[in-house]
Amino acid sequence: MPKAKNPRHGSMQVWPRKRASRQYGRVRSWKIQGEGLLGFAGYKAGMTHVIATDADKHSLTKGEDIFIPATILECPPLKIYSVRSYTQDFYGLHVANEVVVGKEKELARKIGTKKAHDAKALDKLVTPEAKFLTVLVFTHPGATGIGKKKPELFEMHLAGDPAQQLAFVKEHAAAGIKASDVFKEGDYVDAHAVTQGKGFQGPVKRFGIAIRSHKSEKTKRGPGSLGGWSAQQHVMYRVAHAGQMGYHLRTQYNNQILKISTDASLVNPKGGFVNYGVVKNEYLIMKGSMPGPKKRLIRLVKPIRLDRVRTPPTIQEISTRSQQRR
Repeated sequence: MPKAKNPRHGSMQVWPRKRASRQYGRVRSWKIQGEGLLGFAGYKAGMTHVIATDADKHSLTKGEDIFIPATILECPPLKIYSVRSYTQDFYGLHVANEVVVGKEKELARKIGTKKAHDAKALDKLVTPEAKFLTVLVFTHPGATGIGKKKPELFEMHLAGDPAQQLAFVKEHAAAGIKASDVFKEGDYVDAHAVTQGKGFQGPVKRFGIAIRSHKSEKTKRGPGSLGGWSAQQHVMYRVAHAGQMGYHLRTQYNNQILKISTDASLVNPKGGFVNYGVVKNEYLIMKGSMPGPKKRLIRLVKPIRLDRVRTPPTIQEISTRSQQRR
């Protein structure tokens, strides 16, 4: 079978193509490794490029300066809202208890919860039946320049046994967690995000099918066949039809962190990032592109299927050229 020119054509990929239920990613699988929090989250500020020296000994450009497209993720500290204790039985995992430790006065109103603060009950979470602990963390979009006030609240897993997990919570319950506490330069992460929405689109744009001849009946931008009719009685879902395109939950595996820093002057372009502003907090420089538009939250977790680790390139220059229209 000849290879399709358009990557969307001739491939089932992910189905169904429907809108995501929320604007930030959902994580279903966790790689339990290391210690502390197993992931983080950041807001996509935009893209730039770096000039770096290739340090991978297996690369054809080893020792040479190369051009690398990069994405900037602004990562204000995450704060712990509550801690959950899980038990396991024949039917699966269950939340046995939840203790709220967040003290922010405005948080309950912003996220619509009425649970009371009860940090003294943390020690009750570690029981012989407890399988592990998780934390509900929330972001601080107000610390960025995206003009958003309501924080995102989501669950993150921890490494270690329940006693080690509880010690981590007590250490970071008040101060919060920084991206540099979770990742270091050169690490690989999986990115969970919601892609940019494109609305209701036709099959040519949505699936990349060919435009039919000008002598075609009824339409030129529709599918040429609706499939076989014998013993089927309906149109199969595999037939390319119009529908929702974009705003899908997607996972992008094995993204390398090129740099972690708090010096925003190194990455802020002249005039700021278009449709975002300037970076004010700790940030990550990710190799390549990341899913989603600007200002969207991207969740980063430890990689679950890392096959090869490459030596991170040594950054020589980060482009801060103005991205404003001229």
